[in-house]
Amino acid sequence: MAPLDPERDRAILDATLELLSEVGYDRMSVDQIAKRARASKATIYRRWAGKPELVVDVICRRFDMDAPRGEDTGSLRGDLAGIFRGLCRSVERKYTLVIGLSSTLVSNEELARTLREHMPVKDLGDVSALLERAVARGELAGPVDAARLYGLAEALVWHRMIFAGPPFEEAFVEESVDGVLLPVLPAWSSAP
Repeated sequence: MAPLDPERDRAILDATLELLSEVGYDRMSVDQIAKRARASKATIYRRWAGKPELVVDVICRRFDMDAPRGEDTGSLRGDLAGIFRGLCRSVERKYTLVIGLSSTLVSNEELARTLREHMPVKDLGDVSALLERAVARGELAGPVDAARLYGLAEALVWHRMIFAGPPFEEAFVEESVDGVLLPVLPAWSSAP
């Protein structure tokens, strides 16, 4: 990517995010982005190959893709609930954009492929740490793959968001932690 003035870069990314939320991916054009950002199309195309790359840059740079930060509450349940609450807050912030993009990601192979190719690897350090603490405290028999646990947590939150929408109440956090995450962890931790 060619270097760009940080303020111009921010204006283009802001315009893209606004238009994605307002009109969706399919109805958004580079012309509209340029007009809203007060930039030329040439400026945009010097930095991004096209609309898919620009949208992927917005998604990857503007939204925290890492697992929420967690803290040691002294128990596996408390640690899980903290991470899960953070995940719910993160998804709520992305709601409008994700709903606007979800059907497009299914129907637009170019955008979906570009997103997969550029999606950063998630930092699951705090999830790994809470699992290690649970093993050390004797709450789990052995190690559990942090990515597997976080994938399940994400699936619960995204399913709820798509079919019921935000906000995510504390009851949802408790049902998910107590009814799904905590019961599955002992089986995963004792599996060979």
